[in-house]
Order: sequence, then C-alpha cells, then structure tokens
Amino acid sequence: MPEALTSPPAAGDFAQRVVDWQRQHGRHGLPGQGTRDPYRVWLSEVMLQQTQVSTVLGYYARFLQRFPDVGALAQAPVDEVLALWSGLGYYSRARHLHRCAQAVAQGHGGVFPRDSATLQTLPGIGPSTAAAIAAFCHGERAAILDGNVKRVLARALGYAADLAVPTHERALWRRAQALLPGSADMPAYTQGLMDLGAQVCTLRRPACGSCPLRRDCVAHARDRPQDFPVKTRRVKRSRRASTLLWLCAGPHLWLTKRPERGVWAGLWSLPEWPAERAAGVGLPDWPGQWQALPPVEHALTHFDWTLQPLRWTLPKDVPATERAPIEDTLGAGRWVTRDEALAMGLPAPVRRLLSEASGS
Repeated sequence: MPEALTSPPAAGDFAQRVVDWQRQHGRHGLPGQGTRDPYRVWLSEVMLQQTQVSTVLGYYARFLQRFPDVGALAQAPVDEVLALWSGLGYYSRARHLHRCAQAVAQGHGGVFPRDSATLQTLPGIGPSTAAAIAAFCHGERAAILDGNVKRVLARALGYAADLAVPTHERALWRRAQALLPGSADMPAYTQGLMDLGAQVCTLRRPACGSCPLRRDCVAHARDRPQDFPVKTRRVKRSRRASTLLWLCAGPHLWLTKRPERGVWAGLWSLPEWPAERAAGVGLPDWPGQWQALPPVEHALTHFDWTLQPLRWTLPKDVPATERAPIEDTLGAGRWVTRDEALAMGLPAPVRRLLSEASGS
C-alpha cells in the first residue's frame, strides 16, 4: 500500500484540538501527572510502558515511598529494586531503571538532563520517553512516537507507509514534529495524543465519534481505520514448556538466581527443569517425595509458556551431607523461607504459586 497523498492538517489547529480535548476529556489521574519533577515523570513513563494504569498506581506509590528521589534509587541494591518491581513484568525495565538512576547520580550530579537529546544517552531511555520527560517537565517541543501515538497519527494523516521500515518511521516522526504546538501547550498536547490512542483511537474499536481529529482524519473519511498503521513485520509466537522445581526442606525452599540475560533475567526463581521431568522422566535419585502440581499458563511477549510445578519435599532428618550434592546439582542459589522468598524479586507466576500455597 503506497503512502497516502494527503494535505497535512494545519499544525496549529491540529494541536489545539488535541490540547482542548485533553484538558476536558483526557486522563488526569495518572501517576506522574501534576508534577514537573523529572524523576517522578520518568518513573511513571517507564512503569506505564506495556502495563495497565490500574496496575501501575500501587507500584508507583510503593516505589516513591522506598525511593523518594533518584539518589535513593541509585544507592539501592538491584535485588531490592527487582523485588519491588516483581509482578509488573518486562523486568529489563527495572534493571535499566536502576542503571539509569546510577548514571544520573554519577554523571549528572543527581539532576536529570533537561533536553531530550541528552536524556536519550541514559540507559533505558529511548526517543519517546526522552521526549515525554522533556515535554512534561520543560515544555520542550519534542515529538513522541510510542505505539498509541503512531496509531493516532497514522490514521489522522493517512500515513500508509510500512512502519516496520526504519526510514518510514523516521518520516512519520518528522511529520509529528511539524505538528507540535508552542512549548506552553506541549504537556497537554503530548498527554492528549497518548490519551487519544489509549481511550479513543484504539486498535480494534476506535470511537471515531468522540475524536477531536475526525474532521480531517483520513482513516475516518475512508471508514478504514483498521488499515492504519501499516506494519508488516509481525512477531511469531511460539510455545514452551518447563518444569519448575519447588524443593522443600522443612520450612525452607531453594531459590536460584536467573542468568543476567534472557527471560526473568536477574530474578530469583525456582530452578527450571525440562518439561518431561514433571511426569517422572529422568528424575534424580533424591530422598523424599515429589508431587506434580497443577500447571500454570504464562504469556510472554514472544511465546506462551506452560510451567509445571514439581514439589519435592526432602525428609526432615536428611543430613547436610546428602543435601550438599543436591545443592551442587541445582547450581548457585540459597535456602529461604517462603516469607523471605516473597520479599525478593520473583517472577509473577512463581510469586503467585508461593503466595497461594502459603495462604497469603
């Protein structure tokens, strides 16, 4: 599909309609709103990436209570940051958050840069997050282009070039830049585009009758909003199955640290075994009893994961000499109580499994 040849809307009128709509109908209770503190805006923007607002609200408040400023976050152990993040998903965000706080503390005197170009040099801050921080806190005229905003602009402008091609995405970014209002309206305009994408110009059922841009919207005029945006490269989902070993010794269970790269990187978790071991295939000759618990289905970005918990209870009187070879087989880890485990950075399905079993 070629790029639509449309006359661009007048920038001032386009922006003003977004600003007016946001002030009257947009979201006003989001975390990070009502402040120009870059730390709080940054924290909110990162948490809201691929996570529902209702979920973020509690996490945001707890984070600020424990880490009230960037210095406190920078000085915290990364395990504590991951523990507070546990359940939000996409854990690379938490690791980048910690590294970014350290970079601000060590390289910028604890003060976030004011401009989007310098903000992008910090760990985990991409162009859209940088633009949002600079626009909300300092009124910088910098365009954001997250998924919601891409959809709004592609439909309004009739932009039919394939956004899987980097040159086409950069071209849309230039058009977005040309539509920006003056700096005084940048916070409301930036929030308005994001709100339109989240509330009105949704992926499958856009509420065109409520949209302030419908008058000039190409997709609405053609009654073909589903045609925009165009992105041909699609992630192919796959399936995976694994066994999670829940090894118990009295009141303690064994947790292992996940590798620093890959799924659940850096989190504490139950050891992962091949899926067939849940059926008793290839189990080691350990003392005690084992039981396969109901499987857990977990969806990640690129695959659906069936996790089969296998609970193995060692005898109460098993000597340390027999436990040591078992620990060596499992690799680096440690024994903890369930309460201690629940205070650590755990993957969401592991946390649910332990919480439900402990009656909390």
